[in-house]
Amino acid sequence: MRHEIIDPNQFELTDKVVSIKRVSKTVKGGRTMRFTALVVVGDGNGHVGAGLGKATEIPEAIRKGKEDAMKKLICIPMNEDASVPYDFTGKFGGASVLLRRAPLGTGIIAGGPARNVLEIAGIKNIRAKSLGSNNKQNVVLATLEALKQMKSPEEVARLRGKSVEEILG
Repeated sequence: MRHEIIDPNQFELTDKVVSIKRVSKTVKGGRTMRFTALVVVGDGNGHVGAGLGKATEIPEAIRKGKEDAMKKLICIPMNEDASVPYDFTGKFGGASVLLRRAPLGTGIIAGGPARNVLEIAGIKNIRAKSLGSNNKQNVVLATLEALKQMKSPEEVARLRGKSVEEILG
């Protein structure tokens, strides 16, 4: 289910700019300034992706970041409370993000970059804790890594050759 190629045109995608950084390169004639934009896109219904765009102007960097994010869309499993099926930790670089299930009515309890990903993904009830590095790019990618590795109860049951009732208890 999650490993199939997702066509971005079949969803009504919204995007959110997580960070814009000004980067410079020193060349013979002086410094050349460029911008890097980290953009998260999703449909608010279990599909989310993040991308990086680099350009000499901010709007162009955002557009490129959005295009990159559309190519990297993933499908995430959610339970009936619009939360994740179980607790999980995602790691990317020096950043770790702990995602914990939450009951209905909790809302999104998460810090900046992780919150952006979870909101765009359509998760309504979750607790997340960012551990290790505070680098926005690594926190976003660690959150996506955690969501990517999660399996729905149906997938786990199929892999183990059991019924969903046996898995859930």
